[in-house]
Amino acid sequence: MAKKGKHVSATPATEWLRAHGVAFSEHVYEYVERGGTAESARQLGVDEHMVVKTLVMRDDRAEPLIVLMHGDREVSTKNLAREIGVKSVEPCTPDEAQRASGYRVGGTSPFGARKALRVFVEASVLELPRILINGGRRGYLVGIAPGVLVEPLGARPVRCAL
Repeated sequence: MAKKGKHVSATPATEWLRAHGVAFSEHVYEYVERGGTAESARQLGVDEHMVVKTLVMRDDRAEPLIVLMHGDREVSTKNLAREIGVKSVEPCTPDEAQRASGYRVGGTSPFGARKALRVFVEASVLELPRILINGGRRGYLVGIAPGVLVEPLGARPVRCAL
């Protein structure tokens, strides 16, 4: 799956995974601006449903949070707000997302974020046998067991997929 011969140096995400004893595989692809999970899935030859995107959003109090969603699905911000008990949720601007997470948009990982952010995961992601998720750099995904998102990361399962 991963391109051979490519070495990716450590990122805050991979350092976090190693510090928590999480086994992961590395998957390098050619980053394409605005290509998203469809492009990474195509290059890596995997189903886009198993590629999980990391979205930085904010609640009605302007508190940033992370939502983990299947690559081929969208987030219902209305359902998410209801599930987490806030009035509204909306995407952060790229600058806000980078300030909150410490990662460039397109390379955002839920692991090793600059600030401790609340993390929510679409519950159906946890039903998959394995997922690919950003490893902290554009063009770099890590393969993990989805249970890692709950323990040790601490993501709270929600139902918010469209």
